[in-house]
Amino acid sequence: MAVGGLGSSLLLMSGVVVAVGLCRRLTRRRLRSHPRLFAFLVEMFSTFQICACTNELSLLGNVEPKPHTALTLTYGFTVLHGLTLAGSTCNPCGTLQPMWGGRTSLRMGGLKIAAQFVAAVLARVFMHFIWSLEMAEPHFGALSQGCSSPMQTTEMQAFCIELLFSVVFQLAVLRSESVNPKYRVHLIALLITMLVYAGGNLTGAVFNPALAFSLHADCFYDKFLSYSLVYWIAPALVCSRQFVRSVSKTKHTIQQIGIIMGHYHPPLLNA
Repeated sequence: MAVGGLGSSLLLMSGVVVAVGLCRRLTRRRLRSHPRLFAFLVEMFSTFQICACTNELSLLGNVEPKPHTALTLTYGFTVLHGLTLAGSTCNPCGTLQPMWGGRTSLRMGGLKIAAQFVAAVLARVFMHFIWSLEMAEPHFGALSQGCSSPMQTTEMQAFCIELLFSVVFQLAVLRSESVNPKYRVHLIALLITMLVYAGGNLTGAVFNPALAFSLHADCFYDKFLSYSLVYWIAPALVCSRQFVRSVSKTKHTIQQIGIIMGHYHPPLLNA
């Protein structure tokens, strides 16, 4: 892919980030007195940014040099999301945790999860409209791909990979709560980039139900049970902090999951 194509994608994603920032600021100024509507819109705008940018990033996996460029973009935009979307979870699992812990009401939690899935659909519709215009090289033929089949392994292995990665991610989030926020965002971004490198070629390493639906809606339509098991149920199992803490205290849990996955080795950078 030409450098100009990459530049067009970066410009598009930057525009999305700026637009979402303006919408969040306007919402804070005008709707503070309506807490439910405020919470819904802020969560929707924030999740829209992540889903829209990740949809665009999914087209840049073949940019040379591979996979260095894709991993660099993953890290950079994860940091950007962390810095610009403070206060939003953008992930149903992140919303379920305080619900199950009694820190968020069922109604408010359900409202935020609804906002996340609405944003996932809106981001997909918006990006498909942009791609249909074919104004940049990465968008040529993007709509003809249909289900891109992110699962390049067996259903059981894919389930275990997403479960394992969700456990690792949630453990990292718990352990880094006391870290200075300006350093924490880089630690989380580095971890996400490492997980994408390790399992991206097998499942996509999503561990976010709303984002997975936005990226692979066609696949959910074709194989709903398989994809809901891997991309919804597996991450949801580790949403409870009690579950994550119990896993962290269980010496052989992650090793057992690894055995189920089989003898898996991440792809070489120069492969």
